[in-house]
Amino acid sequence: MKYTPVKTRLGCFFKKYTFLRVVFYKILDLILLRAWHIHKEINVWAKDKKEKSLHILDAGAGFGQYAYFLGNISKKWNILAVDNKTEYVCSCNAFFNQHKNQNILYRTEDLTTFQEVENFDLVLSVDVIEQITEDETVLRNFYNSLKRNGMLLLAVPSDKTGSDANNPNDKCFCDEQIRNGYSLQEITKKLKKIGYKDIEVKYTYGKSGETSWRLSMKYPMMAVGTSRYLFSLLPFYYLITYPICFILNMIDTHTKNLEGNGLLITAWKR
Repeated sequence: MKYTPVKTRLGCFFKKYTFLRVVFYKILDLILLRAWHIHKEINVWAKDKKEKSLHILDAGAGFGQYAYFLGNISKKWNILAVDNKTEYVCSCNAFFNQHKNQNILYRTEDLTTFQEVENFDLVLSVDVIEQITEDETVLRNFYNSLKRNGMLLLAVPSDKTGSDANNPNDKCFCDEQIRNGYSLQEITKKLKKIGYKDIEVKYTYGKSGETSWRLSMKYPMMAVGTSRYLFSLLPFYYLITYPICFILNMIDTHTKNLEGNGLLITAWKR
């Protein structure tokens, strides 16, 4: 599926007014299961850090919803959000300036070359490195950019059909991905090779999460990708399906998945 045009169409609609982008972020937080997992992990990490002056990197920040979430936890945190899509950067900087999020800066950067040595207390990267051929280079840049005792929080698709590809030759659901997913052993090996310590890898998008993803993301995105006129029907679709997805998301984030279509990784620089 050509996922990028659908994302661009949604972004163009919601960026028209400041309040619409805030609504957009809230919708993404509710619908996207990975946002549930990321928020949960960040809240655990942030428990004793809200009054500290910290530097955080949101790597491959996209629409900026995670930078917005982080920036609202503590105004003492300085968030640098980077992406290689200039249109996202310009749009998000305009929004953050209008919304007076002075602790958030958006910048155009290439993650294969970007690093700020020992500058960040947290590096967040969500569904990004599976889109980059030189994934180990990016992970090494993250490591070099972390301060001592800094944490990397990473979300990637797993090799358990994480991109809705059941076989190695199947195409990913998202056209931006160059690999279908990572095995738990593969991503752990890559991180250890670079020097990360205390690596914890959890499966996300188990059976309940996968069902939620199909209802809340795959089917509506395929419909909107087919015809832009179906976009106006999305509120009615979610009115029916979201209560089911909410319960499924709750189950996925509060149970230990033995397998799943996603991986949530925390790794530290010691």
